Formats: sequence, structure tokens, C-alpha cells
Amino acid sequence: MVSETKRANRKIKVKQKTWIGELIDYYKIVDGGWFGERKHWLNDDYVKFIRFAQWKIDLAGEGILGFITNHSYLDNPTFRGMRQSLMNSFDEIYILNLHGNSLKKEKCPDGSKDGNVFDIKQGVAIAIFIKHRPEPAKEKKGEKEESKVYHSEIWGLREKKNGWLLENDIKTTNWKKLIPTSPYYFFVPREEKGRENYERYWKISDIFLVNVTGIVTARDHFVIDFDKEPLKARVMTFRNKDLPDEIVKEGLKLRENYMWRVSKAREDLIATDSWEEYFTKILYRPFDIRHIYFHDSVVWRTRKEVMRHMMQDNLGLITPKQFKEEPGAFVTDTIMGHKTVSAYDINYLFPLYLYPDTDKKDLFSHKKESEGRQPNINLEFLKTFYEVYKKEPTLEEIFNYVYAVLYSTIYRTKYAEFLKTDFPRIPFTRDYKLFDKVEKQGKTLVDLHLLKSSELDQPIVKFQGKGDNKVEKVKCQQGRVFINNGQYFEGISPEVWQYQIGGYQVCDKWLKDRKGRILSLDDIRHYCKVVTAIKNTIEIQKEIDNLYPEIEKGTIEFRNEKE
Repeated sequence: MVSETKRANRKIKVKQKTWIGELIDYYKIVDGGWFGERKHWLNDDYVKFIRFAQWKIDLAGEGILGFITNHSYLDNPTFRGMRQSLMNSFDEIYILNLHGNSLKKEKCPDGSKDGNVFDIKQGVAIAIFIKHRPEPAKEKKGEKEESKVYHSEIWGLREKKNGWLLENDIKTTNWKKLIPTSPYYFFVPREEKGRENYERYWKISDIFLVNVTGIVTARDHFVIDFDKEPLKARVMTFRNKDLPDEIVKEGLKLRENYMWRVSKAREDLIATDSWEEYFTKILYRPFDIRHIYFHDSVVWRTRKEVMRHMMQDNLGLITPKQFKEEPGAFVTDTIMGHKTVSAYDINYLFPLYLYPDTDKKDLFSHKKESEGRQPNINLEFLKTFYEVYKKEPTLEEIFNYVYAVLYSTIYRTKYAEFLKTDFPRIPFTRDYKLFDKVEKQGKTLVDLHLLKSSELDQPIVKFQGKGDNKVEKVKCQQGRVFINNGQYFEGISPEVWQYQIGGYQVCDKWLKDRKGRILSLDDIRHYCKVVTAIKNTIEIQKEIDNLYPEIEKGTIEFRNEKE
């Protein structure tokens, strides 16, 4: 039995959580409206501490708040309501960003190593919030002076930062005044050049209306594999009624949490008669397609409401909503994972077509009916598009054009600051002939990245040397990428070897993920194609950049009937 004391403590805990949750909800309001974020970190404990202290000072009418915390709230878009709320409460805000975020791979402006003042990976900031008691006359009128926000930052190793902190205070810090503005109210300096033009372009999420974040299994080692047979063997073990839960849990190295229990998951899967239908393929990383057992009992977040559309003939655009790393995008014709393009950003999938759900009993039922698919493209966008062109490009052509723009290095560089904070916006040229040229480059990229291009029939690299094809230690030397002491791929230039898609150095990542494995002939052919696709991608990006300046000379402006 649970003691009365424990019951009382539980009630208190729930009550406190509800109370602070209500206070946190104020951080979900931006410019008077709901912020509309499905994924955020406003429930982190440090945010609750700041919110609680803010509430106390608001009640007192004056006070000073000082915190050293996680620095994510300074520039993460989902914290914009928090920043606006703090500006509404406090008259002066001083932010000293100590950086040191290894999760973001932060480096000093000169490229040298940046350290953390603590033994943690998350970056740190010191914040001082000051609220003055208002003058009686202004208080009577309900007037409040505009909040003043100041920012400073320290880069370098821990010793340098600690030394600086010992020798300085708020008066000796070189503060830079910020003017945080709607809609994000950033607490960091921002490069705003080009923003006015950029915001006239169509946002990806306003073009492809249905989207979802990538699949989260919470147990990749169990439900995902390079090969189907070992994956099937694990699933059969999991379904074996004769094995006790503890043996299965230990043998498959499964961890439980408050939302997932081995016994319940096994019951659900054992009760599934058509269990073998749930094996499918997933784009795990760029050019890296693996097998997955895609069932609700073992996959934490299947995202099936959108992923089901990728179980048939379709194209999907993958791009993060914000970029901590390099901007990137990729294409898929399968379901995809939440770290497909970037390990540190939330990856979103935008399918090109939506299929009818003919039978909602199971995830795979839609395969019974493939007729009547609909475009996942905003009708208002299509209307505007057709009005300008006086023609009706196919949906695939629109997709290809978008993909080409996202691979323009000029575009990525010019709008780097804005790509860090929200979905990309796409400039659509008003010149149909130019659209056609850009679309063709995008089509070539799509075919290359799906490894369906005839250009890959003659790879630029060869696999050389004698050995067992086992990936032991990957290293690149003078155009050769070694997988062990005696075997290597020859013909890989430094530019291709270093090429990144989002947060991944593709040629390196693909091999390192297979450390300890023996490469099959299909694996070797696949890698040769990947290298060739990257080489050709680099060349096409140059062609797109030659066209890109003309795109922005006359664009189709964003128009949304909701606004």
C-alpha cells in the first residue's frame, strides 16, 4: 500500500506542476497570440526557475534577478514568448553569453576551440534582470518604459573565461545594446540585412502544408538494422511467448521508461497477426537506407499520420526547422528518421503527395488503395503560381525547383542567419524560362540523391587492395579512403571527402557507421555511387549559383489568405 504521506506528496507535486505549468503558458504567447510550436523546451527546469523568480518580482513591483543557466533561450525561436515576457517585466536585461556549447559545435570567431566554464556540453549564459519601481505618475497611467537589453560575450578556453569573470563586473563589461524585435525578440546580436526581402518569399511550410518531424524509435539498436534477417530474428525473439520478459529485456538490451514497458509492448506485438508486414525501409542518414520494424509497440513515435504517405509512390523533402550546423536538405522516397539530415536539429518531412486512408485499423492498410492521391501543396500558392506563369508546371517540377534553391551556396550564405531560426523561404522567379532552367538542375539533384541517375552507372572511384572488406579504421590520404590497413577507395578528392549534407560529412559518416562490419559487394557499389553523386552535386551547385542572382531580380511575393 502507498502511505498517506506519499499520497500527499504526490498531490502536492501534481499541484505544483500544474501551477508552474500555468505560469509557463505565458511564455507560449507571442504578440498576443499562441506561438503554435509542437516541440519546445519551455518545460526545462531552468526555465521554470526563471519564470518563478519573474513572477515573484512582478508581485513585488521591483527587484533584481540573477541566473547562470543554459543559454538556449537567448536565440532558440521557441523561446521567443519567454524573451518578450521578460522584456515586458524587466526594465533592464543584461546577458553575458559564455558560450561553450559543444552540442552546437561552437568555436571561437577565429576558429579556435571554445571551452565551457563547467564540465557540461550545454552552453552557458549569465543573465541579470532588473525591475525598477515605477514612478507614481507613470504607474498611475499604466505606462512602462521600453525594456533595455544589453549583450556581451566571452569566447575561449575555460581558464580565459574564469580569469575574465574574476576580474570584471557589470560595470566593466563592454555591453552592446540590442533592440529585440518581433517575431523572435532575440537576445543575441543578429545580422538583419536582407530580412525584408527574405520574408517576402514563400516559406516551405506555407507551400507543403502537411509536415511532421522524423521518426523517433527510442531504441534504434533493436528496431533498425543494415540487414533484414537479424532484425527479423530480434523481432521474433521479442514475440516469443515462451521467453520471460526479463530474458528478452536483457538479451535485446532494452531499457524501460514511464511510457514504455517490455511486457505491454510484447503483448501488443504478440497479438498482431500480420506482424511480418511491418518490415520496411527508412532513410536513416544521407544515402543510408536501412531496415526498420515499424510498429507502434516498439517504435516510440512512428509519426504515422504523415509517414503513411511515404509508404507508396512519393517524394519527400527533408529539412530542419532551424540549423545549429550547416544548412542542409535531402530528398527521400521512404520514411525517415529524426536525425536524417542533422544530429542536433529537428528534422522535418514534407511529402509531395497525400494518399487516402482507406482503413485506419493499421499503418499499412493504405497500401490496399493507391488511387485518389492529392497534392500536398497550398492551393493559394498554386493559384498565385499559375497566375504569374500562365502555365501549370507539374508538382514534381515545383518540388525540383525548391530543391535546387536549397542547394544554392549563394542562397545559403546570404540567408544564413534566417535559416538558423525557421523553415527556409524560397524565392520563386517570375521568369518561367528561368524557373525551367533551375528546375532541371533540381531534377538532376533529386535523381542523384535517390541514386537513380544514369550518371552513377560509371562511378569515379574504385575499391582497391586485398583483405576481408572489414571496416576497421577510416582515414583519408592522398585521394584514398582506407577502411583498413590494406583496402581503400581510390579517387576521392578532398572536396568530395569533406562535403557535408547538413551536419554530416557524408563520405566519412557512411563508413564510420559501419565500423566492425564486412562490406558486401552491394555496399561497395553503393558507396562508389554515393561518392560519384557528391562529386556531381558539387558541380550542379555551381550551375545553380550561376542562375541564382537572376532569380532574385524578380520574385513571386508570398501571399496568404489567412493574413
